[in-house]
Amino acid sequence: MAGASDDGGFTDRVQGRLDRLGLTAEDAGRAAGLPPDLIGKLLARHAPPPRGQRLMRLADALATSVSYLVGLDPDTPVPEEYLQEEQGSLGLLAGDEDALLRAYRRLDFSTKAALLQVVLRMSPEPEVPERKPRQAK
Repeated sequence: MAGASDDGGFTDRVQGRLDRLGLTAEDAGRAAGLPPDLIGKLLARHAPPPRGQRLMRLADALATSVSYLVGLDPDTPVPEEYLQEEQGSLGLLAGDEDALLRAYRRLDFSTKAALLQVVLRMSPEPEVPERKPRQAK
């Protein structure tokens, strides 16, 4: 994946917490139970910000709140979309489906709408088998 699009300051807040706590990206990743290179990829904007349990564990490792990391006022409840697990991490999607979904989520609303129209035109309608009438016994 090329660089992730603008993350709303997420990487700056993560880097700020690392600096303030005197942690390396690897130390924080280990403390959060994340893959060893994930925080480095986040900081380089080569990976999208985590969601669900990964996001909550990262906030704990950085001694801050999820609200702060995602750029919300501390008194604002975190939107559900940040707390939902990515389907691929649950093993519910194939790798290519997960990659498509992650890329789709980074698009603005009008681009999502246009892309959806293209995909709907490209994908054939599923064939519905013809039902035979039941015969009386």
